[in-house]
Amino acid sequence: MAMATTATTDKPDAPAGRVLILLDGSRLSLAALEAAAEIASARNAEVLGIFVEEVNLLRTAGYGFAREVGGSSGLARPLDSAAIEARMQALAEAARRSLQQAMARRGLAQTLKLCRGRVAEEVLNLVQPQDLVVLGRVGWSGIPGARLGSTARVLLRQAPGDVLLWAEPRVQRQNRVVVLLNHDQGANHRAVLVGAELARRSHQPLSVLLRTGSEIDQSVAEDILAYLQSEGIAARVRQIPAASAGAAVRAMQEEGASQLVVSRSCSLFADQGAEALLSALNLPVTVTP
Repeated sequence: MAMATTATTDKPDAPAGRVLILLDGSRLSLAALEAAAEIASARNAEVLGIFVEEVNLLRTAGYGFAREVGGSSGLARPLDSAAIEARMQALAEAARRSLQQAMARRGLAQTLKLCRGRVAEEVLNLVQPQDLVVLGRVGWSGIPGARLGSTARVLLRQAPGDVLLWAEPRVQRQNRVVVLLNHDQGANHRAVLVGAELARRSHQPLSVLLRTGSEIDQSVAEDILAYLQSEGIAARVRQIPAASAGAAVRAMQEEGASQLVVSRSCSLFADQGAEALLSALNLPVTVTP
């Protein structure tokens, strides 16, 4: 099932890559929508909004024993299929209006795609390698707090392009874009390019953290710094021990990180507890292939 609305734009030379934004009616998804709109405006990119009717919830409503608990009352009541359908339709219409308004203010082309299924699967069916996917850290199945929702976990690991996991950062005295690198030079190149774009767009300095276990990486650090300086970006490169996830997170905090860029091939994701630590930073995180 699909519904589309498109606004025309006279901006030339739009890049091939789209900005895909997941909408679910939550406050955080609306904040992520504004972030997606700013990125699309800077890139002159087409925007695809995605709203997924979660099939598991609809199936659950078909069981007579299924109950939902009111968020404010705490009372359990039967799941009503018709009521859930009506609620989803209302949320989809609200998503359409929000998307249209956000993009119309910037003169951007936009389309809303309505799907029914499992959220992560539907998004993976739509996304292309050159696309950027934007979503709130907590969404359909997430619970506010340190942990990521299941949709975010799947997309961070499987999306073919960049994924921006949006969170509303705390106000800090320092504000730097931080790129966390590993030993995979191909993946590092993509992450540095994304970090440089973020630094330009946000008018913030850039810190590159290179997780290393030897002095051999000194030449890599010097090459990265030389490249960023040649691009006119205020940057510094810092080598940190390839130790625990906690040590990496502390280094990010010391840098005054306002946004984080990290490749999914970074060994940080192999560390036990890394996901919870990254989430606890409460920063927008862009994960590159």
